[in-house]
Amino acid sequence: MAESPLIAAAREWVIDNYPYNRHHLLRALEWLDDLAPASSEAVRLATLTHDMERAFPGPDSPQMSGLDDPDYNQLHCERSARIVTAWLGTRQAPLTLIRDVEQLILAHETGGWPEADLVQAADSLSFLDTNVDLFLGFVRSGRFPATAVQWKFEHTYDRITVPRARAIARPLMNVAVTRLAALERHLSASAAPLNDTGQAIVSVHQDEG
Repeated sequence: MAESPLIAAAREWVIDNYPYNRHHLLRALEWLDDLAPASSEAVRLATLTHDMERAFPGPDSPQMSGLDDPDYNQLHCERSARIVTAWLGTRQAPLTLIRDVEQLILAHETGGWPEADLVQAADSLSFLDTNVDLFLGFVRSGRFPATAVQWKFEHTYDRITVPRARAIARPLMNVAVTRLAALERHLSASAAPLNDTGQAIVSVHQDEG
């Protein structure tokens, strides 16, 4: 697909400024183009840049209390919308385009109308496609418990309303949950006490009859 100069510039902006998780944004645009190849420039720009506030941490960066924190999600959307619209202004983008992108980024966690639902679906597919290892790493490090990460995987799927995107996302979510369960088993075994030979001690409970 031939890209407009503004999309090309936005892609470079993402690549240059968001090394931590730029692949998620780039992949989200790829998923959008697969789901709806005739999407407007506003939908494509919002999909490509929806998380860009995380590329520019500052004193107004929202603080997350947990993976199911709706206040954080709202502040994240608002701050991303501010940063992206300011960047679009430096590129002399039309005001109507800037307003459309702003509204789509504000709704990228929730959707709510067809174009916003597409942005949300592309974001969700990309998350399940590219961010599973990141979140498994959070479990390994103890940043988030496995229950919270499982909720995140399942919620990411559950929120999708675009039928084709749901069909694609379901096996991705299933694989993510399966890998999380395997990680939990591994961590549990690693934490088990050892006997004199260095083998994990496994308690066996027999039913009383």
